Amino acid sequence: MTPSPDTQPEIVEVAPVVAAVVRDVVEMTAIAEFFDRSFGQILATLVAEGIEPAGPAFALYHGPPTDTADLEVGFPVDRAIGAVDGVEPGSTPGGRVARLVHVGPYDQLGQSWERLGAWIAAQGETPAVDLWEVYVTQPTPDVDPASLRTELNWLLA
Repeated sequence: MTPSPDTQPEIVEVAPVVAAVVRDVVEMTAIAEFFDRSFGQILATLVAEGIEPAGPAFALYHGPPTDTADLEVGFPVDRAIGAVDGVEPGSTPGGRVARLVHVGPYDQLGQSWERLGAWIAAQGETPAVDLWEVYVTQPTPDVDPASLRTELNWLLA
């Protein structure tokens, strides 16, 4: 089966995005709990500050995950926030990015990251350290995991 056009890797130029984030080094076995706790914490802080998210949630990894992940999760915002209760100002990187849209459940993201990494190498490009996921489809209890869309972004050196 041929992937749909939106799942073909591409290189794009992106601008940094201002965000409200929570950063930590997390055991991969605890990452779902970290996401749930942190996204709730960020949304509560944004409500208290009178700020609306300016886009979907994301997770920015400072290097590919191993047994642990050095990452920050957050939401884009229209203006920088001050540090409040563990939520701090952050941003996604800007520059040349290899991008692939993953369609399907989160437990298959690793396969799509491998595909994107192989594609980057085949293009003669060198990946930088930072890579991030944008959760285009908001996960809810009633969403079909096969319909989830996650934008994978890998900064290029």
